[in-house]
Amino acid sequence: NPFLGWRAIRVSLDHPQLFKTQLRAILRVGAGHPVSVMFPMVNDLGELRRAKDMLGEAAEELRREGLAFSEPHQVGIMVETPSAALLADQLAGECDFVSLGTNDLIQYTLAVDRTNERVAKLFQPLHPAVLRSIRSVIEAVHQKGKWVGMCGEMAGMRQAIPILLGLGLDEFSMVPAAIPGAKWLMGRVSMTQAREIAGRAVSLATAAEVEALVSQALIDLAD
Repeated sequence: NPFLGWRAIRVSLDHPQLFKTQLRAILRVGAGHPVSVMFPMVNDLGELRRAKDMLGEAAEELRREGLAFSEPHQVGIMVETPSAALLADQLAGECDFVSLGTNDLIQYTLAVDRTNERVAKLFQPLHPAVLRSIRSVIEAVHQKGKWVGMCGEMAGMRQAIPILLGLGLDEFSMVPAAIPGAKWLMGRVSMTQAREIAGRAVSLATAAEVEALVSQALIDLAD
């Protein structure tokens, strides 16, 4: 199962020379501009520290070689696994930002392989367990004074946007086609309303209940 296997930062750390080449390329192509680096699928501080050490080594090599490059402006991680979500306070203490990778976080939290047709219906972005996990990450990262973004389809979902706003998400990443609808919705809902919707959503028991709550809220906002 590749989704639970050898992926992302695991591949990079197992192939340090390839990883170093990639990091050097990022820093070199960004010469003269602020460059942020985000490490995917980090599980714990050990992986983050190893990746940051290699980024520092790549920068030092370029400095010694006299090549133009950009010093890393910000270093962040993707939170895509339950372990990273549970350790968000520790991870946020040693990086500059966090991005929630919801496509993987949802399937790992709910034990649902989203490519398996037999269980695909159980892949539920609005499941209360997912929402509580997102809330805990945002709260932990904000306590460290850092910002939280979101990558993945959930950030562009109409039903998810009011909840995510209410939970305090700082940055939404979505496909271009979803931007106009998201902008309209964000302009219609107040932060007070969003916090109320989010607070009620995380207290519910099922994804169906959350969907009903937000569907009614969207109807009210459209009036």
